[in-house]
Amino acid sequence: MKWQILIDGHPVEIDPQDLEAVKEVEPGVYSVLMDGRSFEVRTIAAQDVLSVETGGRRFTVEVRDPRNASRQSRAATGSGRQRISAPMPGKVVRLLIREGDAVDIGQGLIVVEAMKMQNEMKASRAGRVVEVCVRDGDTVTAGDTLVVIE
Repeated sequence: MKWQILIDGHPVEIDPQDLEAVKEVEPGVYSVLMDGRSFEVRTIAAQDVLSVETGGRRFTVEVRDPRNASRQSRAATGSGRQRISAPMPGKVVRLLIREGDAVDIGQGLIVVEAMKMQNEMKASRAGRVVEVCVRDGDTVTAGDTLVVIE
């Protein structure tokens, strides 16, 4: 099962087995071997945010485990854009909204069928649908953005 990491809001999928190439060399400092190159990565924990610094650049990072996606989407609050992602591979069976629609907390947005079960993705906050990234019948993988709410 792959995890999704958001780096400055951009999704990157990693296989947990790849973490074998990451070694903590001192508290909060990691040595990362990737594609034959070595990187030093420092973590900076702040209130509700994890930042990492490497090569003189700082990035905001969020790790998403698809097994926790429903809890994460319910817990996501705040302002700005919110991306509703597929918790696991599946097929879009029904769109419940369109671009421009206003949505309330808990309102159903999209239904994805995975492992012969239908999962309804719901809005974790009120907003307006600014982008619908899929159509009925589309196949999605874990972490794919389905809907964007602002």
